[in-house]
This record gives sequence, C-alpha cells and structure tokens, in this order.
Amino acid sequence: MASVTDFAGKWALVTGASAGIGVALARELARCGAKLILTARRTERLQALAAELRAQGTEVRLVTADLTDRAAPRAIYEATVGAGLEVDILINNAGLGHFGAFVSLELEQELSQIRVNCEGMVHLSRLFVPAMVERRRGWVMVVASVASFQPVPFLTTYAATKGFDRFFALGLAEEVAPFGVKVSALCPGPTESEFFVVSKVEKDPNARAMGMRHRQSAEEVARIGVAGLARGKRTVIPTGSGTISALAVRFLPVGAITWLVAKTMRPGK
Repeated sequence: MASVTDFAGKWALVTGASAGIGVALARELARCGAKLILTARRTERLQALAAELRAQGTEVRLVTADLTDRAAPRAIYEATVGAGLEVDILINNAGLGHFGAFVSLELEQELSQIRVNCEGMVHLSRLFVPAMVERRRGWVMVVASVASFQPVPFLTTYAATKGFDRFFALGLAEEVAPFGVKVSALCPGPTESEFFVVSKVEKDPNARAMGMRHRQSAEEVARIGVAGLARGKRTVIPTGSGTISALAVRFLPVGAITWLVAKTMRPGK
C-alpha cells in the first residue's frame, strides 16, 4: 500500500523552499527519508534550511533560481538531472500573489504571478515528468489554493493562476496515471506564511481580518499534503473550512460568492 515511506531515498525537488509552505514541505519530505534539492531566490535562507536538514542526516543540494526568469527552469534542470540526479518527486510550490484593485497594481507584478505560478510550473513539469513516465515512477505536487475554486476579487490574478494550477494538475494526473506517476493539487487555505506580507494583504485591515480566520500552520499543510501525494490523492484540501468553500461553489451561484468576497475584501472599506 502506498505511503510516505515510498519517498525514502528518492530525490525531491522543492521550489520556493526558502519560506512558509515550501520550508515545511522540505522538512516533511526529509522526515519521510527523501533526499532534497531546494531551490528559491534567497540563497542565505536555503543555506540555513540545508544546514538544519543536513544536521538531521538528510542529503541536500541547493540551486538558487528566480522563476520570474524564464531561463530558470532549464537552469534548475541542468543543475540536477544534468548533474546526474534522478528526480522522482517534483514539488511545484513557488508562487506569488499581489493584493489590491487590478487597475491600480503594477503590470509587472501581475505578469510575474503568471510567470511563476503558471509558466514556471508548467516548464518544470515538462522538463521533469517525461523521465518519471519513462521510469514508471514519480510524484508531482502542484501547490494551488482554495482560491482556485472561485474568483477572488482584489486577488484576481492570483486566484486565476491558482485555478490554472489546479486544473493543470488534474489533467496531468489523468494522463500519467497509467505510467505509475501520481499528481496532486494541494489547495491550502489561509496559512501561517509570508504570503500575507508579500502579497500586501497584511496592509489592508479588511483583507487581513479575512486572512486571519482559521489560519493553519504550514507544518500541518505540509504533513497532510505529503501524505495525500503519497496516496495519489488528486486534490488535497488540508482544512475543513477549505473543503466547505470548495463545495459551496457547486451549490451556490459563482456570481453571488464573488460578490460576497469582493464586499469582504474591498481595500480600504
């Protein structure tokens, strides 16, 4: 029976491994016995996490890369597979979000979300998954969000990219299942991480209040996510409130939900 023990001794690549859910996923995979390739923009943070994991006996490699750069996925691939590593576990965790009215946000901020959340994820998957299919063994996690189940005004681009991520994961999962490759979309709700600061959610009292509700630890999200990936669960929602939100879209008009979210999240209300 499939379990997290299947990860023991295998190389896992974790993107966005310098903070939040990425750090927690790396620690959880290390606990399961995986060897880790950590990648993110911030080298010092990667080095600190690597030192922690190595002290616990985990083999770790580092690749500093910025997925806003279209050349980054290929560079990551060359630094890993090109160096002779066999990557069996791909964790597409890196992501960006920006809070505010779409018309007031900087264009480059909006486009960078698409490059990292969508383009970078697809590029990395296309590079690493073919070898998994050939070996008839592999695991891919795409970190989406409960925001992927409905539009989220004032996080408009972010929610749209997460919808893309979730549907990509579901489609890919069906394609590669006959080859023994498992794909999961991890859909966390509000989580204790830097997202609320980096996305500017913390600067707005209304959005901050909404984001504070039922905020889950990154460690719990990672534990549930990694266990779901091992089992081949295609959609993993680590909170009960997230499951309710996902179900609500099936029974309530999307327009009504969008209106309610906009009323709650509207900046400076």
